[in-house]
Amino acid sequence: MSFLFEFFYLLSAVLFIVGLKFLSSPPRARQGNTLAAIGMVVATLTLLASLKSSPGGMHNLPLIAAALAIGAVAGAVGARRVAMTDMPQMVALLNGCGGGAAALISVAEFLHLGTSRAGVDTMFGCIIGSISLSGSVVAFAKLQGLVSEKAINSPLQKGVNGLLFLSLLGLVGYLGFVGGGAPAFYALLGVSLAFGVLMVMPIGGADMPVVISLLNSFTGLAVAATGFVLHNNALIISGTLVGASGTLLTMLMCKAMNRSLANVLFAGFGSTTTAGAAGAAGGGAKNYREVSVDDAAVLLANVQSLIIVPGYGMAVAQAQHTVRELADLLAKKGVDVKYAIHPVAGRMPGHMNVLLAEANVPYDQLFDLDQINPDFERTDVALVIGANDVVNPAARTDTASPIYGMPILDADKSRHVICIKRSMNPGFAGIDNQLYYEPRCSMLFGDAKGAVSKLVEAVKAL
Repeated sequence: MSFLFEFFYLLSAVLFIVGLKFLSSPPRARQGNTLAAIGMVVATLTLLASLKSSPGGMHNLPLIAAALAIGAVAGAVGARRVAMTDMPQMVALLNGCGGGAAALISVAEFLHLGTSRAGVDTMFGCIIGSISLSGSVVAFAKLQGLVSEKAINSPLQKGVNGLLFLSLLGLVGYLGFVGGGAPAFYALLGVSLAFGVLMVMPIGGADMPVVISLLNSFTGLAVAATGFVLHNNALIISGTLVGASGTLLTMLMCKAMNRSLANVLFAGFGSTTTAGAAGAAGGGAKNYREVSVDDAAVLLANVQSLIIVPGYGMAVAQAQHTVRELADLLAKKGVDVKYAIHPVAGRMPGHMNVLLAEANVPYDQLFDLDQINPDFERTDVALVIGANDVVNPAARTDTASPIYGMPILDADKSRHVICIKRSMNPGFAGIDNQLYYEPRCSMLFGDAKGAVSKLVEAVKAL
């Protein structure tokens, strides 16, 4: 019988791996998600069957069934009701739930064993899971606007974080070598939760994609640790997959911003505004050119090529469907339409891809930074919708800029640029965008959805 259980655990692991592979391809992402979900069902049923056939039998079946029902209902309702623009918040909460579950399992296992000392796997699951839980809650609060998206810094911040870190090391040594029992383990849990909060609070909203990815990897590592605690191969494999993929994605996101992970976590990026709309570099007001909806529509309807650059402003306005309508309308007029996706545009990795996929934008029209940048020089118009720092030429030229060296989309190299923004206020990096003052750039002010809707009507009227 145990061989049969191990076979189904292996089957679930294969489904996780294949599902993760499919998720890397937009056309097969839905299949990948389905396969991974089936793998989780197989692993869960196998675990319940193995518990039922064990010598001690299965205890607390009503509680287990109730927990499964509550989780299934909450997940299904959340997935259907949460808007795609709020998906980063939901991802943050799901990360936190996974980490919290791992921490609770570690605590329960330690109390169940009734020993004064704790194993490495138990302490690791508790620490990493707790950090993931509290850090994800803070990330959710920042994304939801419950607390300021800006980096919240204090002169005592580094000192307190350092003290908490030393406390964690001390508690690990004490529990591992001396003992201390439940009080020391509860202290470890509490310090870990506090460290997670203080680790994420100093990080600005612009760096949330990296934070979400990092916390996702933390959750995976915590789950793998609980797999060792419970001697469950499915947890070990699935947790390792999540941890490894999250770590690789974090590294790729940092590379996309030309910043180290340490800089993201400890630099307090976005805590202050380094330049206003008037431009801090020259100290004086700069001139920009504003374009009317009608003039912008005439230009768009009479070009051969268009690259749309979506940003968080498009997500906030929920303008993805209207943007696709505009693109379809222009395509019927013979315009070659493409979308340029920056790796850190939005609030989570792949945020723009998810939003555009929801609007049924064809996958073959989506291009990442390396693919699309050579095309800008041959493009008639770049339409920037709610994006800011990811198209700022200061990243190439201004060595004093906090985004200097960050790979950007070369929208400024197009023959014409139209930027849709609410105002001339800077983006999340808090710096002025040189693109807005370029001779070939025109500003179309307004809410992204409203402005694009007016463009659609104006193009139809031509």
